[in-house]
Amino acid sequence: MPFLLIVLALLVVGAAAMLLTRHRKISDTGRHFEAVPEPIVGLAEPHASLPPVLLPEHPRAEDIEKVKFSLGLRGYRCDQVDDTLDVLSAEITRLENEIRELSSRRVISDTEQN
Repeated sequence: MPFLLIVLALLVVGAAAMLLTRHRKISDTGRHFEAVPEPIVGLAEPHASLPPVLLPEHPRAEDIEKVKFSLGLRGYRCDQVDDTLDVLSAEITRLENEIRELSSRRVISDTEQN
């Protein structure tokens, strides 16, 4: 008897689902989209729920290891990642320029000694 009730319940749920989907398809066939009177603008900027990711003026490896980004709907917050990458890029550029300058000084001092 319980087996028969389960089968009957499944049949009723299946029939109801078929009727609902059939009704939806029939009602959607005549629908047309109208032009929107004003232009559609992209998604709104997200509101920051956490403080920005702050790095010191001259970040080191241990500073970068401590960076944590808050998770957004689809991953990390792009604005936080972009800001952090901009800071790191500027610091790497500064360090590369400093290395070039020190290397050129070394070459000049080596030639003066010889």
